[in-house]
Amino acid sequence: MRKLVVFLILLVVVLAVLDRVAVAGAQREIARQIEAKYDLSSTPTVHIEGIPFLTQAVAGRYEEISIATGSLTREGVTISKIDATLYGVSAPLADLIQDVSKADLRAERVTGTIVISRETLDALAPRGVKIEGGAGDKLRVSGKVTVLGQNIPVTADLKIETVQGGIRLVPTNVKIADGITVPNVEKFIGFNVPLKNLPLNLKIKKVRSVPEGLAVDGSATDVPLH
Repeated sequence: MRKLVVFLILLVVVLAVLDRVAVAGAQREIARQIEAKYDLSSTPTVHIEGIPFLTQAVAGRYEEISIATGSLTREGVTISKIDATLYGVSAPLADLIQDVSKADLRAERVTGTIVISRETLDALAPRGVKIEGGAGDKLRVSGKVTVLGQNIPVTADLKIETVQGGIRLVPTNVKIADGITVPNVEKFIGFNVPLKNLPLNLKIKKVRSVPEGLAVDGSATDVPLH
């Protein structure tokens, strides 16, 4: 009886080790495939949720996979990071280990958040305009705009709007120092943030101001990972 108990304990330990070794290998391969598919500048961090892993691997379906990327550039816009969750991922373990080139790695659904830093927004803003902060669907800016050769101090709110191909920041509540009147001053303050061909085929659903800059929430369905 004692030998049986010892054997069962050893078996559980071996299976647990195999489970962790297998999940580490699968995570590395999925990360490499996503990096290559979406031309990322570095390998993302991948974490397959759920224990034990081997039962998911045998079924070839992973209910939830978390992904985190470092900074990357799209359409000249530097994205600080992307945190995403993949749901319903088909990725048979045998394909990942033996011949991943023949595997159809695919997620039924993806949700994610993209962060665009204030430094990136400052680089895209008109010359002299700086991001001061913001909350909700607005950013606060201040600076000097050049009109007819004069540098004029201004402050304004930028309302965040989603448009085709990116984000539009529309000036509201514009205030000009010293009571100077400048017709159509808004055109010297507003600007676009182009966001096309995002990794994981993410499509913009909502944009909000956060301390780091802008957080862009997106989603996608039937997303290829290979």
